[in-house]
Amino acid sequence: MLTKEAVLHVLGGIEDPELRKSFTELDMVKFVDIAGSDVTVGITLTVPSCPLKEKIVSDIIEGVKLIEGVDSVKVEFDVMTNEQREKLKQKLGMVSPESQTPVSINKFAKRFIAVSSGKGGVGKSTVAANLAVAMAKKGYKVGVLDADVYGFSIPRMLGVTGQPTAIDDKLIPLRKGDNLQIMSMGFFVGEDEPVIWRGPLLHKAIVQFLSDVMWDDLDFLFLDLPPGTGDVTLTIAQQIPSAEILVITTPQQTAVHVAGRVARLAEKTDLSVLGVIENMSYYEVNGERDYIFGKDGGKLLAEELKTKFFGEIPLMKSLREGADSGNPVAIDGTEDQISLFAGIAEAIATSTP
Repeated sequence: MLTKEAVLHVLGGIEDPELRKSFTELDMVKFVDIAGSDVTVGITLTVPSCPLKEKIVSDIIEGVKLIEGVDSVKVEFDVMTNEQREKLKQKLGMVSPESQTPVSINKFAKRFIAVSSGKGGVGKSTVAANLAVAMAKKGYKVGVLDADVYGFSIPRMLGVTGQPTAIDDKLIPLRKGDNLQIMSMGFFVGEDEPVIWRGPLLHKAIVQFLSDVMWDDLDFLFLDLPPGTGDVTLTIAQQIPSAEILVITTPQQTAVHVAGRVARLAEKTDLSVLGVIENMSYYEVNGERDYIFGKDGGKLLAEELKTKFFGEIPLMKSLREGADSGNPVAIDGTEDQISLFAGIAEAIATSTP
């Protein structure tokens, strides 16, 4: 039966595509007008330039039309006042209602995992992207912060494009599916545009991505760090003393020795080393393994550091293709590939440094 209560009940089951809570829960339903079999729904947006207006319209029309007796549905938009936005930020846990102070950086995620490598070219970002989607597929709430400000690649690897919406001084991260949020410098500059910043600006950008982004209450935040032991790694150590370092290396001795420096930096800054993953471990053809870059380098590094060895990831053309196309093999690959990353993800999820 077509009533205002029936329409509100339907709207209670439709989520804002960015905030992932229902329109009624967010107090975004301004009015519901019913004229015979025609329904008009007023929605109050956080900002006038909301990039997902079309999806909001289609979701509401599709849902309300399921009510018996509805012939047409129209959606009209308004914009929140400053007071309404403040109430929304409190509802989302972005500020404390009593103090009106921002939520602490260290409170929005249960665990912060800094994915690091001593040198570039070992597949660190590819591994981080696949682990994140594997975790999200298991039902964990996961965030990925692309902290490699100069060499950002996470947006392409995860197949996510667009620009985050801002609510006052807070940014809404982009999403891939229900459980994965992403923030990257790549959402603010062109893919081929260089970022020419000195250390202090890097520090400020990372702090803002941690404190001024509307992250969910996450189980894991993966931080894809730039290679080496530079400014960004030190910023993470200062801002998130609970961060765990996950070291990515190839079996090649040169890569292993350089990766070891990152782990030793962690020791000097009182960060914990979660473990080691060896990427490009071997190339398999017709059941035969060719250890192109050497063998057991990652395992030996883990033994030296007295930390966990989470396993080997073979050199696979499809892994690279998935990263280039935005379809990570951890969700779009073969059964063996999906199983490989699911196993490593679960080992990380159930481990402690």
